[in-house]
Amino acid sequence: MTYQGVLTKMETEFSYPIQYYLVFKNDFLNMNQLLNKSITIQFVKYQCLNCGLDKPIYRQGFDKQCFYDTARAGDWIMRPELSTAHLGKEDRDLEYEKKAQLQPHIVYLANSSNVKVGVTRKSQVPTRWIDQGAHEAIEIVEVPNRYLAGITEVALKNYVSDKTNWRSMLKNDIKDENLVEWRDRLRQYIPEEAKDYFIESNTETNLEFPVNKYPEKPKSLNIIKEHKYSGKLVGIKGQYLIFEDQTVFNIRANEGLVVNITIN
Repeated sequence: MTYQGVLTKMETEFSYPIQYYLVFKNDFLNMNQLLNKSITIQFVKYQCLNCGLDKPIYRQGFDKQCFYDTARAGDWIMRPELSTAHLGKEDRDLEYEKKAQLQPHIVYLANSSNVKVGVTRKSQVPTRWIDQGAHEAIEIVEVPNRYLAGITEVALKNYVSDKTNWRSMLKNDIKDENLVEWRDRLRQYIPEEAKDYFIESNTETNLEFPVNKYPEKPKSLNIIKEHKYSGKLVGIKGQYLIFEDQTVFNIRANEGLVVNITIN
């Protein structure tokens, strides 16, 4: 059975373990059901997530021109502290930016390879943690817009990482941390504008991923260069497919590629 479609990040369902779905225009695959099966991934062409044209993908699923034009790739997405919709100031499309930025946001701690601080829309909890491969996470503050979340993250980055080591995450080279203690320790560094939004009565969320075998030395698959790859799927964590031969494929990093996926 062969399925064809443009890659976008896997949809997820919070359960034990996490359920993963690869969604195409006319089909979807429950990836958990493919564990221990051999699958083939074949690169077909590009399809920009903005214009839909067959042009090389530059970043985040967009070709170069669309990446610099679309409101869905503004600098404020990767750097929330640059948000300006709360001031009525447009970056690329004020209406879009108001919808995205002027809604409740969470600053959180997640432990995937190490404890890190991050920002997400409240509606994306716990999806964001799943996408990062975090096995535990906790909210620190809930603020009414993206800007306040951004300046809080910037302040806390002086005391805790804002990066995940993807290799350690995939190898499951992790240790449990007391995130409640981390949250309380970092409270004093929250900016004045966000102090009233501190969350102090919650507990950490634990996540379980569908992985039968973790790679000891994960090798990242470049499907454009390789064009075609076949392997036995043994796990899914974050947005990565993990194969028996220690190859790993980051679905999120390959958004905008049209592929054939064959279940052998």
